[in-house]
Amino acid sequence: MTRKIVKSILFLLSSTAVIVACKPDPSFEPVVEAPLEFKVPQGWPQPFYNYSNNTLKKEGFALGRKLFYDPKLSRDNTVSCGSCHQQFSAFAQIDHPVSHGVDDLLGNRNSPALFNLNWHTSFFWDGGVNHIENQPIAPIQNPVEMDLQMADLVKKLQADATYRSMFKSAFGDETVTSQRIAKAFAQFMGMMVSDNAKFDKYKRGEAGGAMTPQELDGYEVYKQNCAACHTEPLFTDFSYRNNGLPPTSVNDSGRAHITLLSTDLYKFKIPSLRNLKYTWPYMHDGRFNTIDQVLNHYATGILQSPTLDIKLGSGIILTEKQRDDLKAFLNTLNDEAFIANTIFAEVK
Repeated sequence: MTRKIVKSILFLLSSTAVIVACKPDPSFEPVVEAPLEFKVPQGWPQPFYNYSNNTLKKEGFALGRKLFYDPKLSRDNTVSCGSCHQQFSAFAQIDHPVSHGVDDLLGNRNSPALFNLNWHTSFFWDGGVNHIENQPIAPIQNPVEMDLQMADLVKKLQADATYRSMFKSAFGDETVTSQRIAKAFAQFMGMMVSDNAKFDKYKRGEAGGAMTPQELDGYEVYKQNCAACHTEPLFTDFSYRNNGLPPTSVNDSGRAHITLLSTDLYKFKIPSLRNLKYTWPYMHDGRFNTIDQVLNHYATGILQSPTLDIKLGSGIILTEKQRDDLKAFLNTLNDEAFIANTIFAEVK
């Protein structure tokens, strides 16, 4: 090899080294995170709660998520919000008719699923709370759920260095207040939007949204028999109605427990039909384990009473085909992406 050729090779190698050395190391390039944003799904109404007085930040969301899963929010440090609202069951509590609290105490009602909460104007089966920021306070202070007064919770969190740091990141300083706790909860729970079921893709004309003939027939059965109360796209109208459930030994008065009006006896909030695959058992007291049991109730089990919803006076009688079609349609409302979304999962 001549000296001239050797020099040429060395020049090429040195030039390549300079080019490689000048290229930025990806590990040192700045990472620009997209801001946390609440988006109203296509075709949906505007939500009741829109963060206009609670600036949505990833730090506030992270604080709300930590609070949601932390058993420190209970008197004996054993029960968290996530104990009764589990992601794999669309933030309900699968296979538990009623909620379980501190000292293994039992409540009277089934833990409702948590999603699309920003559209709610009231919360709980009886509507006892009318704002998402106030919603967590009730179970925290309830003696058979978490049994911890907010003043004591504030003291508990203020003494925790990790929480002081997270409150500073979310709100500008380390001060823990009940209002800031409520706002952090709203930042986390309000982002729990379930809008990616097969039916949603069908409505948006997206891949994966092709409905079968049976599912489309079931859609018609739904529109004729269910849509008046379970109104799309949220599949609830958020009203309170007596659907004819015979009272049990608990004799839960429902909405009348809040309003003290006899006209509200045995009325309960209409739940969404979304994610029924994950949220059994059904009804305010978890008395039904299957959709067939629910349909049997509407066909032959309705108890006539002065406050029974007028639409249910004659029951809902479906043929076997209509039942099968309706169940096929209801399965298109199950949002697998929502229950698998890691941003809502506990961070350990």
